[in-house]
Amino acid sequence: MAITYMTEDGYKKLKEDIAALESERPSISKQIAEARDKGDLSENAEYDAAKEAQGLLEAKIAQLKNLLANARLINEESIGTDVVQILNKVTIRNTKNNQQMTYTLVAESEANLKENKIAVSTPIAQGLMGKKVGDVAEIKVPAGIMNFEIVNISI
Repeated sequence: MAITYMTEDGYKKLKEDIAALESERPSISKQIAEARDKGDLSENAEYDAAKEAQGLLEAKIAQLKNLLANARLINEESIGTDVVQILNKVTIRNTKNNQQMTYTLVAESEANLKENKIAVSTPIAQGLMGKKVGDVAEIKVPAGIMNFEIVNISI
């Protein structure tokens, strides 16, 4: 699994998510026990559903723990604004329609489009990385190629 960069807040949230999922284990174990007590397991839909739920829960916990194990915390004090990099807030202008947008480039696990946080792995973020204010980034998107001018870089 690849290294995932995240902020301290993202790391804490991931740990909280794991703890919340782990707290569901007793409930699912109880459901399995109750279903098992009902007799014949070969035709017991409740037992099958509870076992499937347990498998999904354990898979999700394992996935998040793996993410946590491969996480590298980003030192937010070392983030500069001379070129676009992770954790920067970047204001860009679409050169075609002059529409401006501001995005914060974050790790995949912290991306949230409603908060204008996009993952550094997205095509737009990849196209902006390393650019300076005034540079024009040519970014290939599903609709074709778009040009965005870097208007501002902040933290």
